[in-house]
Amino acid sequence: MRFDVLTLFPELFEPFFKNGITRRAYETGLVEVHLHNPRDFAEGNYKRVDDRPFGGGPGMVMMPEPLLAALQAAQRQRSQPAPVLLFTPTGKPFTHSMVEHWAQSQGAVLICGRYEGIDQRFINACVDEEYSLGDFVLSGGELPAITLLDAVARLQPGVLGDEDSHHLDSFNPALDGLLDCPHYTRPESWQGETVPEVLLSGHHAHIEQWRREQRLLLSASLRPDLIEKARSAGRLTASDEKLLNQLF
Repeated sequence: MRFDVLTLFPELFEPFFKNGITRRAYETGLVEVHLHNPRDFAEGNYKRVDDRPFGGGPGMVMMPEPLLAALQAAQRQRSQPAPVLLFTPTGKPFTHSMVEHWAQSQGAVLICGRYEGIDQRFINACVDEEYSLGDFVLSGGELPAITLLDAVARLQPGVLGDEDSHHLDSFNPALDGLLDCPHYTRPESWQGETVPEVLLSGHHAHIEQWRREQRLLLSASLRPDLIEKARSAGRLTASDEKLLNQLF
């Protein structure tokens, strides 16, 4: 798959491609990433990509023409046009199901906004999907773009050391969309707290039961919306419901 990224700061991406376990996805070409700087497509001696907002107000707004030229150049390099994604506070919350969708796709063009935002006319004309990482504002779209790329890369075959490890991630359908359980490693006792005895028992059925109970407990305590989604989808068993009734 191929992702094209429109960004005024392509240098922010380079360390990400060379470090961590997901670098395997980029080194092997499982995930191709091509960076395009809209400033390279701007006109004039100063290569301006932003200007003051009409109507007044603080900050600057990214101009539509350099973005359009960069987008058209990126699309011409692809075998077929790709969906255009923008990271913005007005976008839909980015979820695991969206990650799975893009992990199985042919890729997309990612638009990284800066300053006060992007001229709305460019968004209306060119953007297919808008995503948000949460109810907060970042300095630009580079970190959300890196987040998408990282989440997509780790789902590619051969990227993670254990092929099945991502199936035990929080929000994964394999866990019925619940939060994952706590994890422990050596030493068995640390600062007066010991590893739960069931994890040392070697009894796999009891361990799996404990993990299921912990996932339900954490989800009900911290993200009750996940419990409701799992219940609505028919993913909770009678035993799950009994445990939840006992705890809450």
